[in-house]
Amino acid sequence: MSNSSPQPVFSWRPVGLLSGVMAIRMLGLFMVLPVLALYAGDLPGATPLLVGLAVGVYGITQALLQIPLGAVSDTLGRKPVIIGGLLLFAAGSGLAALGGSIWAVIAGRALQGAGAISAAVIALLADLTPPVWRTRAMAVLGVSIGAAFSLAMVVGPLLAGGLGVPGVFGLTAGLALLAAAGIALLVPGGVAIQATAVRRPRLVMLRNPGLWRLVLGVFLLHGLLTALFTVLPGILRDLAGLAAGQHWRYYLPALGASLALTLPLIKLGEQGQAWAVWCFRLAVGLLTTGLLGLALAGGRLIGLGAALAVFFGGFNFLEASLPVRVTLVVDEASRGAALGLYATGQFLGAFAGGVAGGMLGGTVDPALALLLAAGVAGSWLLASLADYRPKSAICMPGNRK
Repeated sequence: MSNSSPQPVFSWRPVGLLSGVMAIRMLGLFMVLPVLALYAGDLPGATPLLVGLAVGVYGITQALLQIPLGAVSDTLGRKPVIIGGLLLFAAGSGLAALGGSIWAVIAGRALQGAGAISAAVIALLADLTPPVWRTRAMAVLGVSIGAAFSLAMVVGPLLAGGLGVPGVFGLTAGLALLAAAGIALLVPGGVAIQATAVRRPRLVMLRNPGLWRLVLGVFLLHGLLTALFTVLPGILRDLAGLAAGQHWRYYLPALGASLALTLPLIKLGEQGQAWAVWCFRLAVGLLTTGLLGLALAGGRLIGLGAALAVFFGGFNFLEASLPVRVTLVVDEASRGAALGLYATGQFLGAFAGGVAGGMLGGTVDPALALLLAAGVAGSWLLASLADYRPKSAICMPGNRK
């Protein structure tokens, strides 16, 4: 009689439900981005600094609360944390909609960010998905977030024109409440572990070099993404002659074409650890190549679109695969806390990339800024190639022993 057990079947239900919940939440968050700065600038008491704070303050509260809320989800369970975070997000949206002043919008955006559920959602998806299918599940989650971003860039300005920005905030609150109801009624609960069982694993987690490589990896990944989108809109407007309201027509085809690179990488990465390491290296290579292409394309839309598709081909794979590795290098008892640390690295990277991109975009040629970003990605690639051991390749550590 064979001792081998059958491979678990990939289940779309929890993946689809959690991806839908994240897409709804991210759609609500992203819809205000194209219109918030102009709206906030006309509010009583607004200054350029306060307008910038209104746009970005949610990222600060996200970064501060991802670790504690991820840790709480290890002991109280994932669903209470996710539902509570969505309710906070809805409350913040309502405050921003009804406040009528710049400080009310700032407070509302901060409260939106306090609903920091990314770590708990990823942990719950990992709880409900066998390890062999986690990269595929995370890819579905990542694609849903990317689709929400693209859709938000289109419908946000349209809705703001009809409902006003307060109306968009109100719609955002409704979407968050809908997502909370979906979690409560349709999604299984995942794990909940007694607090006494998680103290030691969490201390061990902080001494795990594989986890810190992954945190560094997502910091670089989102730093590069944010720096790119700080510089790229100006290139599209000034060099390619594309009006700001038409940029989505450029982003959507590039995102769609990128799947031709991402999906084969995901399939190959599921074939084993050695394949996963090389797919990781190839994905970082795609980031580097895409940034180089964007720097050298000038104002040629075809060249810019092809280069952005290459960049997103690598980005999508890394966005899907890095959190999978987090779930494999830490104990189940500290999975939420580890993913909280990972999400903190993600948001800090986005903040650092935005600051760096803004400083460089205002002082040097945009093409030079992209070349510098390509240099960062290339250094990451060289570091991963130099570390030839599969179980310690930078940002791609192997399974725990």
